Amino acid sequence: MSESLEGKVAAITGAASGIGLACARTLLAAGATVVLIDRAEDRLVELCAELGPRALPLVLDLLKPADVSGLLPRILEKAGGLDIFHANAGAYVGGKVHEGNPDEWDLIAQKSGDIVFTSSIAGVVPVIWEPIYTASKFAVQAFVHTTRRQLAPHGIRVGAVAPGPVVTALLDDWPQAKMDEALANGSLMQPVEVAEAVLFMLTRRPGVTVRDLVILPTSVDL
Repeated sequence: MSESLEGKVAAITGAASGIGLACARTLLAAGATVVLIDRAEDRLVELCAELGPRALPLVLDLLKPADVSGLLPRILEKAGGLDIFHANAGAYVGGKVHEGNPDEWDLIAQKSGDIVFTSSIAGVVPVIWEPIYTASKFAVQAFVHTTRRQLAPHGIRVGAVAPGPVVTALLDDWPQAKMDEALANGSLMQPVEVAEAVLFMLTRRPGVTVRDLVILPTSVDL
């Protein structure tokens, strides 16, 4: 039996586009209040006006330590509480490893809540042509599972959704013809399909954790 999200407060990073926006729409439709966190201020304000009064914009830059350290107080100020935190924002670092730049986290008190990370299939199955991205996602998986084990005694669930290729801003440089072909042949998914997986994770009964949820386009051979 699934649990209701009515009256719960969720906060989602990277919520102005892609997977984050699709998850925000899905959780709002399920009855939650959602704090949409992103650095794209104009886009965020416009979206929240469109999404309605339970969509609350929070503009900050996760690359700035001062913004990150003030994240929880600002969420609480906006929404009055926090039940679900979705760490979704991220960046893609591709290419060969030797060409990379090596320079380039109090639900405990309430004894309940969910933390969901947007990971990747690359954190479960090594993608041999992307060593930097794969290594970063294996690190995410390690963080998720050590954190999950530490927080489980406090009633907090921690899990990761690990999608294969998804239509997001990371693919904005693709020609439209290539995008259409990938969607038609089943090698890309839409963000809403990831959002539906996240909703499934969050609506399991208390005491049940979906530790990892892998979703793939049907034709991706991984």
